[in-house]
Amino acid sequence: MAVSYTGVVTVTGEGRNGGQVVADDGSLTTALAIPKEFGGAGGATNPEQLFAAGWGACFLGAVRRAAGERRVRLTSTAIRVEATLTHGDDGEFGLGAVLDLELGGVDQETADELAAAAHRLCPYSKATRGNIPVTVTATAV
Repeated sequence: MAVSYTGVVTVTGEGRNGGQVVADDGSLTTALAIPKEFGGAGGATNPEQLFAAGWGACFLGAVRRAAGERRVRLTSTAIRVEATLTHGDDGEFGLGAVLDLELGGVDQETADELAAAAHRLCPYSKATRGNIPVTVTATAV
């Protein structure tokens, strides 16, 4: 398999608890903090937000690809991604995700079809398939 691109970041410090993320090309520099809802100080991003951002951006690319393959013209695209950190009775942590897609210029049936196609195409969806609970919804707007 040919490599198309490799994104490289370095995380320093204490990771999600006051760490720093820096991309090797300088395009991303951000602090990390534990969210207030999880008992932290908040005030900076966290791994779940970064994961949700990456998945959402990738998913919209997959939607555009699916629409192009079907010769469907979209007038707008938006996605809200929830990446939820969970923990079980055994104390182990996991992830869950909800992807709420909004597509303009199509009917509901086409929006549902494009969402399903994108979920098959998106590398983040492929990587998480069968590993975490994921809900994908689409709304024609």
